[in-house]
Amino acid sequence: MKILVAEDQSISRHILEANLRKWGYEVKGVENGTRAWEILQGGEAPQLAILDWLMPGMDGIEICRQIRLRPQTQPVYIILLSARSGQEDKIHGLEAGADDYITKPFDRDELRARVQVGIRVLELQSALAHRVRQLEEALSRVKQLQGLLPICSYCKKIRNDRNYWQQVEGYISERSEAQFSHGICPECYAQYVQPELDRLQSITEKVL
Repeated sequence: MKILVAEDQSISRHILEANLRKWGYEVKGVENGTRAWEILQGGEAPQLAILDWLMPGMDGIEICRQIRLRPQTQPVYIILLSARSGQEDKIHGLEAGADDYITKPFDRDELRARVQVGIRVLELQSALAHRVRQLEEALSRVKQLQGLLPICSYCKKIRNDRNYWQQVEGYISERSEAQFSHGICPECYAQYVQPELDRLQSITEKVL
């Protein structure tokens, strides 16, 4: 997991980076909000960001707002870091778009726990997005079988989008995951199979 750390105080930033690397994360540290915003707009942006509230350039609150305003092609979990510990400040940060809030000086174990929560949330979002894509693909295949289908009154072939006539099995197989096993219904057995069996039996009896 790649994590962005944006903190203008070098000591605090180095402590954050050292702890996160020790826990096995890939860390990118920057010292101002403008650089953090540039990275978060990149093609391989980190999915988890720890942002200081007050920074040169864009502050953490403004970055939160801008991220939530853009189309969410990839979710970003934001932990806001601030020396402000008041309840109103926490609410203000969360309303701006932060997912979590940590006050400075931060507790090492609390930081680790909150990062783990963020990763679990991202994994759940990823799994949900994958499931939604599967459902959309399934619905797309179902929709292809809806509407008016031109079918021959005699041989029962279906005319496809390219104006070719093909067997029903082939048409459906191309547009769904359905598989076919062939059998004979009772009506067809009585109409076609049984007369043929009777004819063959009659011929056999004459020969004998």
